[in-house]
Amino acid sequence: MNKSLFTVVIPAHNEEKYIGKCLRAVKSAAKYVAPDSVEIIVVANRCTDKTAAIARHYGAKVLINDDKCIATIRNTGVNAASGKIVVTIDADSLMTKYSLAEIRSMLRSGRYIGGGANPMFDRMSVGIAFSSLYVALNLLPAMIKSGGYLSGAMFWFYKRDFELIDGFDESLVSLEDMDFAKRLKKLGVSRGQKYGTLKRSYVLTSSRKFDEFGDWYLIKNRKLTKRIFTGKDRDAADKFYYDVR
Repeated sequence: MNKSLFTVVIPAHNEEKYIGKCLRAVKSAAKYVAPDSVEIIVVANRCTDKTAAIARHYGAKVLINDDKCIATIRNTGVNAASGKIVVTIDADSLMTKYSLAEIRSMLRSGRYIGGGANPMFDRMSVGIAFSSLYVALNLLPAMIKSGGYLSGAMFWFYKRDFELIDGFDESLVSLEDMDFAKRLKKLGVSRGQKYGTLKRSYVLTSSRKFDEFGDWYLIKNRKLTKRIFTGKDRDAADKFYYDVR
């Protein structure tokens, strides 16, 4: 493939239920920037289902990775990207249709180093609302230290800047996204650029963790949650992420 404008990287572990919807959303967004300028890479991680086959059906490039480390999985996809602009989104999430166009506009303005998007769950409950607040409160100290709110859900950046900050930290088994956002923002500050959040677009993400564990799980299991927030607790990460499904 010739050098693309965009590469969308999607980590996927046994995502046959979600990957088709995720890819259709990417292709819908590609219509607003030119479909042939968007490369899609799905990193199939320890998949035992039809994830890879479905991804290939939609024209995605499929890479195989067997590491139990989300940072390594993300880096595998980004390092293989041909696009100047990289967007990462999880397989159980949907970008809205103007996402790529808005990312292109914000990056080309020169005011932004990159950034994220605000998430919206596909269902809401009192338990999910309180759990989301609990997570936000736990992340607040890191955000204050970094100088303000750091959106996630879907990261976007120039590949060259990803390389400058050495990508996602592979010593982390969780919270690699927050760490990446902090370092990307720091690079932007050094250039007089902002870490941005999409204003028109957002990410619709599945509530499947709550479906699997219960809407109040994170609050009822606060010790486990705090261990996940260290970023380096393998046992906690396995229980909540890597050994699920």
